[in-house]
Amino acid sequence: MRVKIFLFCLIVFALAAVASAQTKISGTALCGKPEPTYAIQVGDRPNHSFAISQSKCPYTKPSELAGIQTKEYVATTFSEISGSRATTRGFVDGTMANGDKFQVRSQGSAAVKEGVIESVEGTWSFVGGTGKLKGIKGKGTYKGKVGPEGMTHEIEGEYELPK
Repeated sequence: MRVKIFLFCLIVFALAAVASAQTKISGTALCGKPEPTYAIQVGDRPNHSFAISQSKCPYTKPSELAGIQTKEYVATTFSEISGSRATTRGFVDGTMANGDKFQVRSQGSAAVKEGVIESVEGTWSFVGGTGKLKGIKGKGTYKGKVGPEGMTHEIEGEYELPK
């Protein structure tokens, strides 16, 4: 019985240590009008197309990674649009205030009106970093909505750095 209690306590402490290694993050970025943007009609049915675009996104409410604030990112996105819905895949190349970089992969879905994406949501995960962010790991969610100045992205998640 003592061995079972000891093992249970050991597992609880190990899980607490793993959970405490994750650092929560959140931020907001405003992506301007995508440039360039390309769309190709598939031709099998109306309103079915593939699109690729790239947007520059400065942070309006920066996140903090390793004690450094996020500055901006460039998001390159591929979408398959079918009627009023789309699936998206993307790659983010981000820059920190000190010049360090981070890279993220994303995937999600979007609401479309008249062939234009109006809102997005999905998940993301870190795939690389430089400087203090070398070896970064983590994941999270994002939600975006189009407004008069562009698309605002609300980003949440967690990360950890190698020890």
